[in-house]
Amino acid sequence: MRWLRYLNQWRGTAKEAFDQVSIVAKFLCLLHVTDRYIISSTHVQGPSMLPTLNLTGDVILAEHLSHRFSKIGLGDIVLVRSPTNPTRMLTKRVLGLEGHRLSYSADPLVGVDSVSVVVPRGHVWIQGDNVHASTDSRNFGPVPYSLIEGKALLRVWPPRCFGSLR
Repeated sequence: MRWLRYLNQWRGTAKEAFDQVSIVAKFLCLLHVTDRYIISSTHVQGPSMLPTLNLTGDVILAEHLSHRFSKIGLGDIVLVRSPTNPTRMLTKRVLGLEGHRLSYSADPLVGVDSVSVVVPRGHVWIQGDNVHASTDSRNFGPVPYSLIEGKALLRVWPPRCFGSLR
C-alpha cells in the first residue's frame, strides 16, 4: 500500500517527463525526415567541379525530391553515390539523359580519340566541370538514376559566394 502512495506521488512528474521526451523524439524524427528526404546541407570539396565549386570546399543545400519525380535536367548539379565506392558521394553536372548520344575525348589532355556513347534507359551521364581532374562517367560509364541522391540548389558557404548554382 505504501508503494502505491509513493507511485502516485511521482505520477505527475513521470507524465511530464514522458511528455517532454515525446516532444523531443518527435522533433528529432522530423529533423531526420527533413534532412534525408527533403533538403539537407552538404560539404563538397575537391578539384572536379572547378570553377563552379571551390577547391577548399563549399557548403551547398541539396534537395532530395526532384530525382524521385524524374525532374533532373541537363546542366543540373547532382549528388550521386559513387558507382565504384558506395561510401563516397560525388558532386557532378548532368550532361546526358537517357537516349542522348554523347561524344567525349578519351584523353582530355591530348584531345584525340573521341568516344561516342548513347546513355541507356534509366541512366544519366555525369561529368565534373574540370575535365582534367574529374573521375566521372568517362571513367565508369553512365550512372543509374537510382544512385542520384539529390540536386544542388544553393551555395550557402562561403558567404561571399552565396547564391544559386545554375
